Amino acid sequence: MDASSSGRPTADTIPYFDISDGGPIDLCRLAPERLQALIEAGRAHYGSAALAVGDRISRNWLTNAQNPYVEEIERIAATVGAFLLNLSYEWTCTTGIGRDPSGRGNRLLRTLDWPLDGLGRNVVVARQSGPAGDYYGATWPGFTGVLTAMAPGRFSAAINQPPMRRWPPSCWFDWVINRGHTWQSRALPPVHLLRRVFETCETFDDALRLLTDTPLALPAFFTLSGNEADEGAIIERDETRAWVRCSPSAAANHWLEGGSPGDRMRGEDSPGRLSLMKRLRDGTDDGFDWVRPPILNATTRLAVVANANAGTFVVKGYERDGPVTAPFTLDELLT
Repeated sequence: MDASSSGRPTADTIPYFDISDGGPIDLCRLAPERLQALIEAGRAHYGSAALAVGDRISRNWLTNAQNPYVEEIERIAATVGAFLLNLSYEWTCTTGIGRDPSGRGNRLLRTLDWPLDGLGRNVVVARQSGPAGDYYGATWPGFTGVLTAMAPGRFSAAINQPPMRRWPPSCWFDWVINRGHTWQSRALPPVHLLRRVFETCETFDDALRLLTDTPLALPAFFTLSGNEADEGAIIERDETRAWVRCSPSAAANHWLEGGSPGDRMRGEDSPGRLSLMKRLRDGTDDGFDWVRPPILNATTRLAVVANANAGTFVVKGYERDGPVTAPFTLDELLT
């Protein structure tokens, strides 16, 4: 961070990259210092040995599953940890969708919580492209999937993580068993399915169909916000089934329609985050006043406001102690 004249740190600016030609590989080349910072954070969080072992397992799984993005990750994987960090699934989120208070289109509000330090400080906004057109994502160098993005005139979308399936009494055994089931699957991970949606789907209905019908390697919640005011859906997914709630709606990290009530809830106060999002969703402006406890907590790393009809994509980075970036506003960049 730069120091202001008062001696207090000023917020970092979130950089913007056009990688519509080269994709995530180009992003690694354009932002190598951010990639290195994230790799170091991964080593500190997971440990070098665990990162190396997890990387090999993840590489083998993606190769055996004939994942469409495995060659891209291979080219990125000159840096240790590229495979594991692309498949890490230890984050939690809060999302809401509803008519935009401005009267234009449907709006998505979203936070991403992850205990990995540095994600908020090193987030970037990238323009990518596919057969269906351009889209803009909040992402990181080395990451090949999509967690949060907006395609102007088409839709916005984000992923939340469901509860962990409960097996034996221990949470760690649950994690191992669930991961074992995932590694036996040949289906897409949720972050790669969402990338395919942005690359290939021209309409909200196309996106809803793909997110509902495509087999998944592991469960996920998708929040989909369309171009029209009433186009929106929360899609709760297990590997083969889907439960859909229409806009206005919200999601955190517990099942409301599918799943099992005995599953292990993730993150801090998932019911409280959901309740607060429902109360604030329809009345807040496009700033970040809605990012308050418990939606805001020590693991919050990212907050996003997106509206495909208006071309709105506003991103802000957070770390343990609060905001670390100024808001990035896409429509200001494009006008």
